[in-house]
Amino acid sequence: MSRGRSPEPLDFFIWTVEDVGLWLEEINLGGYRQVFEENAVNGEYLESLSMFTTEQILRFIRRCHMKWGDFITLCKELRRIKVACLKGEQEVRRPWWAPSCLSVVFVRAAKRSRQSRVVSLKLEP
Repeated sequence: MSRGRSPEPLDFFIWTVEDVGLWLEEINLGGYRQVFEENAVNGEYLESLSMFTTEQILRFIRRCHMKWGDFITLCKELRRIKVACLKGEQEVRRPWWAPSCLSVVFVRAAKRSRQSRVVSLKLEP
């Protein structure tokens, strides 16, 4: 992602630590940006939160010094993005680092990837 630009929700699964920080700012949880960076929280890690046990969730909350309400907000926003991806509401765009000549190839691959991700999203409660 380019600096200062909000990350694309479709790319949520491949967000970098910096992308997660930008997203936290966007959802009014920017106060946690530094601690998320220190704990190397990226998109893959956020995606795995839904599979955490209660003990792992509590450990995450403690490590990030999060208030319970803020953790709930984080989970709701993650769910919103996942549902939007599931419904196909997110526009597929090439990443900033990919050459424009590969746009069509990337969009096709991203759509196939989205379809495979949708299977795992449907299994979540």
